[in-house]
Amino acid sequence: MRNTAERRPGRPGRLARLLLPAVAAGLLVSCAPAGDAPPAANTPWFGGYVEATAYPYFEFAGASAADATTVLGFIVADPEDACSPSWGGYFTLDQAAADLGLETQVADIRRSGGEVLVSFGGAAEDELATACTDPAALATAYRGVIDRYDLDVLDLDVELNDLEDSEANLRRASVVAELQAERPAEDPLGVWLTLPVGSTGLGEQSLSLISGMLDAGVELDGVNIMTMNYGDGTPQERSMLDVSTAAAGAAHAQLRDAYADAGQALSDELVWNRMGLTPMLGVNDVDGELLTVADAEALNAFARERGIGRMSYWSVNRDRPCGPEIAADEGAVGTCSGTEQQTGEFARVLGEGFGG
Repeated sequence: MRNTAERRPGRPGRLARLLLPAVAAGLLVSCAPAGDAPPAANTPWFGGYVEATAYPYFEFAGASAADATTVLGFIVADPEDACSPSWGGYFTLDQAAADLGLETQVADIRRSGGEVLVSFGGAAEDELATACTDPAALATAYRGVIDRYDLDVLDLDVELNDLEDSEANLRRASVVAELQAERPAEDPLGVWLTLPVGSTGLGEQSLSLISGMLDAGVELDGVNIMTMNYGDGTPQERSMLDVSTAAAGAAHAQLRDAYADAGQALSDELVWNRMGLTPMLGVNDVDGELLTVADAEALNAFARERGIGRMSYWSVNRDRPCGPEIAADEGAVGTCSGTEQQTGEFARVLGEGFGG
């Protein structure tokens, strides 16, 4: 996951969607034709991303205890077999079970009452739909991951070259719609899109991808924006908090229009509910961009006030202070945040008020 903004990171399984009455929730479209089923609102949820293939390998089951949900990344195309899913291009699913203890850790989280999602794509390697051009084989690849990890929701992190590939985006949309259609109504497959955002909102490629998903008939649980690594002249003039809230506001207006263009005129409240926010903890990859614990606390307050449907963060691996072995000027590293904090403090602050 790496938001590069304009230059290019459902609901959790087994957790029911909440159908809210129109009058009580204020989320439903007043002009909906009589007899139409009311739009469904997500039960707001919280969960951090884990970089499952980072070295040294991360024992995420215990570290994710503060999260209602753990989002494991990333499933990508096997570099030697385009239509086979792999973890990060390094491990087949079987190898991840043997070498990383991945399935044991997933089972441990679920036994403790948490949930696990799997994220497809990310900033490195090719997302399956980019590499695998055979729709039937692509569906089989997605289905194999869904079945192996007993998933009720997919997180599709589409960025960089994946986002630029319009044919892959159409192929992905068609196959995901097919996967949703084959599930029984009582056991739906949720879908979140995780996309880069700039300080002025979503880029044209992201908006095209969203429209393609909606036009293909994909029922989106929401769009999760990566409020990080803006690299467009900020935050020297504004704080990361200010830039992130401005980005969210701009994306909200764009998503409202995208849904309306697809024939789904949603209220402002319901659009907020179908949005997620994912900041990068501490030092970001772009020089000068830093999210502090205080910023995270304020971002959480913003999200709760707006009724955001999902709060995530990058990453559980980094939710700890850096030790003396990490130089102060080293920049963003994968094992710590690079800012003053207690271990697990970002998770506690960002997750405040969010459930499963």
